[in-house]
Formats: sequence, C-alpha cells, structure tokens
Amino acid sequence: MKKKIRVLIVDDSALVRQTLADLLASDPQIEVMATAADPFIAADRLQEEIPDVITLDVEMPRMDGITFLQKIMSQHPIPVVICSSLTGQGTETALKALEYGAVEIIEKPRLGTRQFLEESRLRICDTVKAAASAQLHRLSERSIKAAPKLTADAVLQKPASGAMLQTTEKVVAVGASTGGTEALRVFLQALPMDSPGVVVVQHMPENFTANFAKRLDSLCAVSVAEAKDGDSVLRGHVLIAPGNHHMLLKRSGARYYVQIKDGPLVSRHRPSVDVLFRSAARYAGKNAVGVIMTGMGDDGARGMLELKEAGAVTFAQDQATCVVFGMPQEAIKMGGVDRVLPLDGLAPAVLRVCL
Repeated sequence: MKKKIRVLIVDDSALVRQTLADLLASDPQIEVMATAADPFIAADRLQEEIPDVITLDVEMPRMDGITFLQKIMSQHPIPVVICSSLTGQGTETALKALEYGAVEIIEKPRLGTRQFLEESRLRICDTVKAAASAQLHRLSERSIKAAPKLTADAVLQKPASGAMLQTTEKVVAVGASTGGTEALRVFLQALPMDSPGVVVVQHMPENFTANFAKRLDSLCAVSVAEAKDGDSVLRGHVLIAPGNHHMLLKRSGARYYVQIKDGPLVSRHRPSVDVLFRSAARYAGKNAVGVIMTGMGDDGARGMLELKEAGAVTFAQDQATCVVFGMPQEAIKMGGVDRVLPLDGLAPAVLRVCL
C-alpha cells in the first residue's frame, strides 16, 4: 500500500484547524499527522516526527508564519503550503513567503455553500499532494474521485472551423501552477519592453493575483497587471487572469482583448489553462505562441494540443527546472509540444518565434 502524505496543520483558529483536518482527511492519500495552534507548538511536534507537508497560517500569536517558515527552510526544509485568509496585507505577506521557499498558497477555508466547500476540498488536497511531490521529487497525479472533471467545453465550445489566418501580431499564452510564481518571474523578467502581448493563467486564489501582478510589474521591463474584462492585449503588456475567474482571449478585427467570466471548475481549476489555450487556438490560431510551465495535474495539456493543431508554436518547461513536472509532462504525452526547454530558455525561444 502506498504511504500516505502526512500533514501538520499550523493555525491559531481552532475552527480552521478542524475544517482543514476534515478536508484533508477526506482524501485517501492524505493523513493529518497533527495540528498546532502556533509555531512553538508546531516546533515541539517536529521534534517528535517530521511531516511530509506543513500547512501554515501567516498571522499567528507568539511567532508569525513567515518567521517560522524561514526557520524551517534554514534548519530542516519541509514542503510548506501557506494558508491565508486573503485579506489586504496578508496577501502581500503570503506572496513574500513564496520567495522564502513556500511551495504554494491555498485559500483559508470558509464556512459557506456546499459547492464552495467541495471546490475547496479538491483544491486543497491537490495542493498538498503537489507540495509533497515537489519536495520528494515524485509525482502523484491521481485526482480525488468527486465531482466530474470538466473540460474546456464547459466554458468555450471547440470551433467547427479551422484556425484563423496568420496576421502580423503575435500573442503569447502562458499557463502555470505549482512553482509557477517564481517561474513566471524568471520568464517575464527576460522579456523586453516591446515584446508581444502576453496572457497568463497562474493557478492562484482569488485576491492574490492583483498583488502578484503588482510584484511582477515592479520587477519586469514589461507592464504587468491583473486582467479586467475587455482589457486589450498590447505589446509590452502582460495580463494575469484574476483568481477564481476564467480568462479567454478574444479578437475584434485586428485587436486582441480578454474576456473575464465565471464558470465551473475546468480540469479542477478556475482560472483554467485549458480555457485560455482553447480561446487562443480559436481566436489567434497561427498568431499564438503557447507556453506551459511547472504544475501538478494536466490542466493545459488538451488546450496546448489544440493550439498546436491550430498552427501555433508551443513550448514546455523541462523536468529539470520544474518544481512539479505534471502539466508539461501531460502536454508532451498528448503530442501538443513542439519544443521542451529549460526555464531560462523559454523567453529567448518565444522571442525568436515572434520576430
């Protein structure tokens, strides 16, 4: 029998500890090793047993989560998933935690509708399994058998006709998940001010994408912003899909723009890379360049094949530079990838295609 992923939950809220424990325990691949109300209690538990993954709150008494994260990473690195309430300064702090070595961010569970709790369960369990895979260099791609896993058909039907004719303007569509926040930083920092317009889906909770975009904007020569419905896709500009909303590329005459819309989870995600890639295949066709990066699961694999079939050039990040090789690997298996490149080779390759 495969060993379960053992998780230590660190959060000062008893309600959150119990809710997280229940959500994680519902997955047969996960076991809750223990819970702790603050980092000092957690440190005592770590003296007794080392978990496979730690979920860590940001704001806690006696010691904040960021300080505890730094101690973990400097003394005994363990995969850490930040669990945040998604408010104001907390989102900026949680994003900072990714720079300090946290694997991913998840939304702190709320009491609410049955649909919200079910979606939270899938997202949280998948994130924890991705974290364990990233640290231990093994992939666990099996999904929880719950709600049906929808395809991009749920948001945008596949076109009956072929891709549109090539014009002069290129547009770059990028998808990433676990490990993608830093991978995107490397990729976007390598783009010049006059690079083709870029649209990005990074799996990230609602309210995080605005601060994530601001952080990238301060680091990159290109302008980076969280996408709003109707935003034009322009040279030298990058649009990040807002958390909890799908983003589609559209075209009106010679103008590319994005549509932001609600909809069901697609490939277990909202926003979904498959949805973005399908829309790029339909409305950009040969004008599109597709890039799929580090992440767990298979979101984007079908869409990348559709891009390639529409005449787009497609790239995937290689295994050696991925935190989790799942998404690129599935796209490669489906035959949707033209070239597999290390992270630092993606931007130069994209720019060569767009010349």
